[in-house]
Amino acid sequence: MKLTVEEQRFKLNQPFTIARGTRDDIQVLVARVEQDGKVGYGECMPYLRYGETVDGVRETIRSLKTPFDRAQLQSLLPPGAARNAVDCALWDLEAKLSGQRVWELINLSLPQPIMTSCTISLDSPDAMRRAAAACRKLPLLKIKLGGGDKDIDRIKAVRDGAPNVRLIVDANEGWDDRDFTDLVPHLEQLDVEMVEQPLPAGEDQDLVEKNCPLTVCADESCHGMDSFAKLPQGYGMVNIKLDKTGGLTEALQLKAKAKARGYQIMVGCMLGSSLAIAPALLLAQDAQIVDLDAPLWIAADRPFSLNYDQGMVDIASEQLWG
Repeated sequence: MKLTVEEQRFKLNQPFTIARGTRDDIQVLVARVEQDGKVGYGECMPYLRYGETVDGVRETIRSLKTPFDRAQLQSLLPPGAARNAVDCALWDLEAKLSGQRVWELINLSLPQPIMTSCTISLDSPDAMRRAAAACRKLPLLKIKLGGGDKDIDRIKAVRDGAPNVRLIVDANEGWDDRDFTDLVPHLEQLDVEMVEQPLPAGEDQDLVEKNCPLTVCADESCHGMDSFAKLPQGYGMVNIKLDKTGGLTEALQLKAKAKARGYQIMVGCMLGSSLAIAPALLLAQDAQIVDLDAPLWIAADRPFSLNYDQGMVDIASEQLWG
């Protein structure tokens, strides 16, 4: 077995803004695992919010001593971007060595096209209205919010631009208690279905006391199995991302555990190419909400990229992954 890792950069087709800042491009790492003439690939995006850097994740991957399998990898690395890239590369390699697809290896039915949300980046209300109007024929929009008085105007502007579209919102930990109290009634009035991570992780212990009429989804508060076990009450949904769980292996475990405890499932992603999203599509087949639109933000995606059409996403070619 030979393991290598390569940094790749993708230019975004427009700035992507959330409560923590703006990006014009992304740097991803691609792990490559070769064995018996077959090669598996996996992509991750190191995320500074979780203390990750491109250089640090690259060196973590390079530090691994081969050979090892997926089960051994779970104890070699903690959840996070480094393990995600290698774990997904091992799944891809296993499929190629066995002559099966990954969906067969995890006992799934043939994956079907699924509906994904499309993201409206954080901006001025007028700009977000225009962006929503351009997406008004799509089935589901995810609205980035940032806290403060302008969020009310942003929500109203998006609903004005897309009056018949299903809406969910994501505050990326950008609200405080006052924002929560002030904004939730407006969300309910404007028929918003879900609010994702409204309060900072670690400051959401009193969430259950707020009796939110909307589904509240944990993102930054829920990474993998360990953090899920400590998740405060008040959340009704968890957002599972491969870069948080450290790959498809733990993501499948987290999904099963969350469903058994009565949580709804959202499958999301960091920014990335189709290579990063392909494994998540398998995880998302029966999820209540899917947010896998990252490749739509890239100016030029990979060959054999995923197929996006009118809010639906599907694997266009088995040559991409798995």
